[in-house]
Amino acid sequence: MNVVRTLFALGLMIGCAQGAQASLLDQVQKRGFLICGSNPGVPGFGLPDDKGGWTGFDVDFCRAVAAAIFNDPTKVKFIALSAKDRFTALQSGEVDLLSRNTTWTLSRETGQGFLFAGISYYDGQGFLVRKKLNLSSALELSGASICVQQGTTTELNLADFFRGNNMKYEPVNFANAEEAVRAYEGGRCDAYTTDASGLYVERQRLTDPEDSVVLPEIISKEPLGPAVRQGDDEWFNLVKWTLYALVNAEELGVNAKNVDEKAKSDRPEVRRLLGFEGNFGEGLGLGADWAYRIVKHVGNYGEIFDRNLGEGSPLKIKRGINALWTKGGLQYAPPIR
Repeated sequence: MNVVRTLFALGLMIGCAQGAQASLLDQVQKRGFLICGSNPGVPGFGLPDDKGGWTGFDVDFCRAVAAAIFNDPTKVKFIALSAKDRFTALQSGEVDLLSRNTTWTLSRETGQGFLFAGISYYDGQGFLVRKKLNLSSALELSGASICVQQGTTTELNLADFFRGNNMKYEPVNFANAEEAVRAYEGGRCDAYTTDASGLYVERQRLTDPEDSVVLPEIISKEPLGPAVRQGDDEWFNLVKWTLYALVNAEELGVNAKNVDEKAKSDRPEVRRLLGFEGNFGEGLGLGADWAYRIVKHVGNYGEIFDRNLGEGSPLKIKRGINALWTKGGLQYAPPIR
């Protein structure tokens, strides 16, 4: 009987302790701003200027989350994180959200305690080489020295590619992408490898971009997306549905310029998205207009893509498989209903 009472009392104590612990959304709201881990060195995805202002595709996603919570996309503090430090920062609680061109893998969820909130950008790894080598395929790189950033899936994919094709290579490892690219440009290696999107970014930053070419092979799947810590379903759902709201808004033709006009729409899907039919924000711990706030302040998925990576940016990256599913791409979001 005493054992039963003891276990019951222990259960009450644990329950009270868990109840007393504020959710991450509560903490963020009380703090007054979101803390987002971002990449400080990839134009188009994440890059601070000399005044501390940040721009990029992943940066705008954090602003979308802030807009949903605060109705203010500026209520974000960005923390610059290297590939090596990004997971420790998320695990320790230094950041609330990691939005830093990070690949979704099994081991990162089951072994490191993260959850990926979806795929914001479909990518794949490739190779940048000098034109003078006269290479037309990555299969001609046997014996080559390859500059690569350590502590990334890029490093692992590189090893898999060469082993799978019975080829030898010399890895030249660096702590960050900037060092790796500088070494490539300085002639320390024959090729540089990273996600294809990054190759086009880095090629543009070379002293003479025309001296290098991106080889045609894509050697891996790199589904990039925002990640959160496990254990807080409310926060996970909020981040996940922010991404889905962006995609749904583009599919429904709702953008930053016409969102107020669309608010008058009779279409049920649009009315649910913008909070005029049902209160779907309640399940996220937010107001009914949470998605309206996102689109009003940050735009839809297509707008974010275009200004940071696409035709409205210096990179001019084609949508490709990142187009909506209705236009031949892979971007597809569950309905808000």
